[in-house]
Amino acid sequence: MKPVIIRSLSELRKLTAQWVRRDESIGLVPTMGALHAGHLSLAKAARDACDRVIVTIFVNPKQFNNPEDLENYPRTEHDDAEKLAPLEVDAIYVPDGEQMYPKEFATNVSVAGLTDVLCGAHRPGHFDGVATIVAKLFLQSGANQAFFGEKDFQQLQVVRRMARDLDIPISVVGCPTIREDDGLAMSSRNLNLSDDARKTAATLQQVMQDVAAGLRTGKAMGKLRPTALARLKEAGFGDIDYLDLRAMDDLGELDTPERPARLFAAAYLDDVRLIDNIAI
Repeated sequence: MKPVIIRSLSELRKLTAQWVRRDESIGLVPTMGALHAGHLSLAKAARDACDRVIVTIFVNPKQFNNPEDLENYPRTEHDDAEKLAPLEVDAIYVPDGEQMYPKEFATNVSVAGLTDVLCGAHRPGHFDGVATIVAKLFLQSGANQAFFGEKDFQQLQVVRRMARDLDIPISVVGCPTIREDDGLAMSSRNLNLSDDARKTAATLQQVMQDVAAGLRTGKAMGKLRPTALARLKEAGFGDIDYLDLRAMDDLGELDTPERPARLFAAAYLDDVRLIDNIAI
């Protein structure tokens, strides 16, 4: 079944109104396109859980700090539609900038606390852009469930808090990170890596797994971090924004996993910012 492509809010609401009248549940998969197996796994999870599935494709300018990063972000709408066709997705919502941010748009959704650390500390305003666009997509679609990958775990927690605080009646579902055979977390930005950098990129996950093993034997993050950072630099990584152990619930920094935690990393390779996290 080839999904219908919708470009306006009026079309979207006309379609979803039919589903609501039939008491059919709606699953939403927000994306910025350049779909890979990770995105497709979210669409499959939505298909398994809901009667109807909408995948959104919108490269959101409000969550980019770097204009060059926005310009270089892959845009592959035709290929994305082809990838979604076998998955029984009902609709692909592809609004343009005017549809999402009409003239004189003046509202910003900001989530305090969770956005002050990790990517939020290094990309000011990024999560305001995420929270604003996701809130709009939740309200536009009227979806019952929304599906996000755990690779962007901070984003997942921000979206959950935003929906809860604003009383948006939607369940936000986190889905496991999908990885390449060498362990690299799948990401649309991986397309921007050179061949040599792509081979090096898997080192990030290898180093993280070694740190995780050390933490599980009782070693402290403060002792493990210097060696891990040195290994990444030696492998060819550039700036390393963070390599942190954080509590899963409030993202508070930890030195040992005394409560449920995740190890988070963000590092540049070949001018591409790679992020990853693993449960401890």
